[in-house]
Amino acid sequence: MFTDMVGYTALTQSDEAQSLAVLERHNRLLRPIFPKFNGREVKTMGDSFLVEFDSALDATNCAVEVQRFLHDYNTSSKDEWRISVRIGIHLGDVVPSGSDILGDAVNVASRIQPLAEPEGVCISEQVYDQVRNKIHQALVKLEPHDLKGVKFAFDVYRLLMPWEEEAETASRRLDPQRIAVLPLSSISPDPSDEYFADGMTEELINALSHVQGLKVIARTSVARYRNTPKPISEIGRELGVGSVMEGSVRKAGDRVRVTAQLIDVGSEEHLWSENYDRNLEDIFAIQSDVAGMVAEALKTRLLDKEKKKLASGSTGSQDAYDKYFLARFGKTRDPFERLKHYEEAIRLDPDFGLAYASLSQYYIFIAGDFVPMKEAITKARGYVTRALELDDSLATAWVARGMIEYQFEWDAEKAERSYKRAIELNPNEVGAYQWQGALFWTTGRFEEALQCGLKLRSLNPYPQVAPILLGGVLAMLGRRDEALRECRRMAELYPDDPQLHNFRALIFGLLGMTGDAAREMDLLLADIKSKREQGAKGWTAGVAPGLITIAAIAYAAEGQVGKVRSIIGDAEEAAKSEYVADSTLGTLYVASGDIVKGIDRFLRAVEERDAGVYMYHPLFASLSARVPGLGKALESDARYQSLLKQLGFG
Repeated sequence: MFTDMVGYTALTQSDEAQSLAVLERHNRLLRPIFPKFNGREVKTMGDSFLVEFDSALDATNCAVEVQRFLHDYNTSSKDEWRISVRIGIHLGDVVPSGSDILGDAVNVASRIQPLAEPEGVCISEQVYDQVRNKIHQALVKLEPHDLKGVKFAFDVYRLLMPWEEEAETASRRLDPQRIAVLPLSSISPDPSDEYFADGMTEELINALSHVQGLKVIARTSVARYRNTPKPISEIGRELGVGSVMEGSVRKAGDRVRVTAQLIDVGSEEHLWSENYDRNLEDIFAIQSDVAGMVAEALKTRLLDKEKKKLASGSTGSQDAYDKYFLARFGKTRDPFERLKHYEEAIRLDPDFGLAYASLSQYYIFIAGDFVPMKEAITKARGYVTRALELDDSLATAWVARGMIEYQFEWDAEKAERSYKRAIELNPNEVGAYQWQGALFWTTGRFEEALQCGLKLRSLNPYPQVAPILLGGVLAMLGRRDEALRECRRMAELYPDDPQLHNFRALIFGLLGMTGDAAREMDLLLADIKSKREQGAKGWTAGVAPGLITIAAIAYAAEGQVGKVRSIIGDAEEAAKSEYVADSTLGTLYVASGDIVKGIDRFLRAVEERDAGVYMYHPLFASLSARVPGLGKALESDARYQSLLKQLGFG
């Protein structure tokens, strides 16, 4: 086996001292791995290792472990300390020469190694014959290469590493009944009407979600392709879909013009296209027609009961529909302005079921952050009740009902039934999988939570905010490598999302990597400070306060209690002018070592049915156990144990 460090030569030319430090670290990290697989280090050649093994299988498994270890190491390392290697493996006879080995087999291995990608492993045909049915990794045959100094041609294969498998699988899966609706282009005379195009995109996604057999990608995942120059084939591979719909919307006065076309990803052929020029009041008819045409083009069916669902919660009021779109997709960041749009929509049409359901969900989202918990939940409960009275086939309403039962009523059985009903009504309802997964996580059903996370990933591969469900559950299950892979994926997908550092801090903390978690918290708080200076509202600049405060426990685990107290100071100052949940303050006080004051806040949170004290308990308990002495102190505290019983965890 030959290994070679990527970029080492360039580093020596730019910073010799740094290159020597990196090389020393490279040697120190890799050397302990070789003996685990019966490998003998023959020699080092600068930044390369030559290692001999008793079997091709041992060599291959060792190479995978080296790359896995370095991949995880790089996930939480500074850029200047990251180490990437290429590995080549060949099977053949060698001639001992003192402590060295010689022969064609050594030469071949050295020539195969450069064919590997950074973080990759390439093996010869001879190794392939020995390991192909004995390893978990897929093997991909490379294009023929002339290997310098090698007389006889043979095939070379690369191992598909674990972090590549998902992308590779997605690129091969082009199921025509997996469909993405790209953001419709707004070609309206008024540029401010872009929200209307976003609303129409969402409604077409909703319409197609009711077509039997279709799996429809969520709007938040397709939003990244607005005005993209990428070809349809590339978008399809990235989303793992076989069909893509694109089009445009032009709104002028009370008229709307919609163009839509359905494209096969594999061939990029147009399967169907249509232009609609209608009055605004005919929007639902357009949606129904598009759903029927797509169903026919993809050789599936739109059943009568599904046609009825398309009209679920609809309105005959153009103005109400417009206000609903403004509430959902308008550019404002002011939550109270969005509330006004929702309330105006139901004022204009008191029978607009979908608006009631969406308004209920919105109150749940802002409860505890912008509106006191009791006030928000009272309104959310009233709105979802009205939505279901108007139309009990609204999946969105059942999700809202489940959220209330889970977050505020702490009734897991009822909430699970509501989420199940939402999925029965709409198998593409991403909110149902998201919140069902959160419920399973809270109640310790981690394997079921993982299945929800995987289903959610399938329907919503690129959500607008960094997702914690999958990574967090993997961490709780002790699946360290996969959880760290999620951290890396989040960093690649959401480099500018302030939630990124928060979620990575939580996952690192759950894995016991509290130093890495504390560093992520430093980055998060710096980002929040910057956004507040730029005018962002709220003391956390829109980042979920409950998750921030739980992640802050990592500071306590690292002995940085002063930083926890600094966050407490910010929260207490904010509480003078805005709502700060008792569960948020309780977590901070406990993390700072003031358990009495923390439990006082937790008890107040229980009294007002604060969602955070229930939802975040598994995170709080797991991270608290990382703080020396804190876990035992809570276990021996009678008030805390009584609190757990009230929450149903005792």
